[in-house]
Amino acid sequence: MTLIKMIKCGLVQLSLKKAADAEIPAIRDAMLDAYEAYVERAAAQGVQIVCFPELFNQYYFGFGHEEKWFGAAERIPDGPTVRRCCDWAKRYGIVIVAPIYEEEAPGVYYNTAAVVDADGSYLGKYRKMHIPDGGPCREKLYFKPGNLGFPVFRTAVGRIGVVICNDRHFPEGFRALALGGAEVVFVPTSTGPGARPTWELELKAAAFANGIFVAAPNRVGDENSLMGKYFGNSLFASPWGETIAQGGDEEELVVADLDTKLIREQRIGWGFFHNRRPDAYSTLCQLDLM
Repeated sequence: MTLIKMIKCGLVQLSLKKAADAEIPAIRDAMLDAYEAYVERAAAQGVQIVCFPELFNQYYFGFGHEEKWFGAAERIPDGPTVRRCCDWAKRYGIVIVAPIYEEEAPGVYYNTAAVVDADGSYLGKYRKMHIPDGGPCREKLYFKPGNLGFPVFRTAVGRIGVVICNDRHFPEGFRALALGGAEVVFVPTSTGPGARPTWELELKAAAFANGIFVAAPNRVGDENSLMGKYFGNSLFASPWGETIAQGGDEEELVVADLDTKLIREQRIGWGFFHNRRPDAYSTLCQLDLM
């Protein structure tokens, strides 16, 4: 029998707390202090899972090539940011999705989200798969493509998955996570005005096509970067493709109650998974298809 439950989730959208030319540890510490206050606020509201935007503890530096920013990378789970997130999770009894810059080894870096369970234990990580290299983004200078697949994390309150920012433009990740049993897919982003026209469209379409909840936190504020002013609008989308809750363009904790019975209702009603034809899709994986 499927367990029907409510999951209360929170998305935190904050602005940069130190100028980008500040020392990296100063930026990190200021950001962590700011986010801790929001974790405490979320816990006071009964939030069970909280997710932060992409590279939440630093300036988004994915332009050009400035060697300074390699110093922002941390080991997972032994670096200062994830250790602190584990402390928050244990103290407040809350699951945390923490996207940071990861150093696997000297010279090997990933754009990664660490997942911490409500008892403070580290569950694992997702590494961003689709690394952009066009327009203002030059992320391939900083990040290797992810190599961990699309893991589903069994947290104390539900099964969750993660895709990061540019991954949302590719439907395969959402489908893999839905097939793996994810109830909620978090999409931490650093998204500026250029992508605003499709922001809601893509997230709600992914939720509807896969019968899942999609939850996407975005930054707010002007970091004087090539991305322009981050517009927030952190969003929860239901399995029916509807907006459940959405933030504005200022600092905010966006909270939503996610009723997992909607997953079952939507999938029975539309039959997308029942009517799939994976036997006919093999050509999608052929490199010379185009």
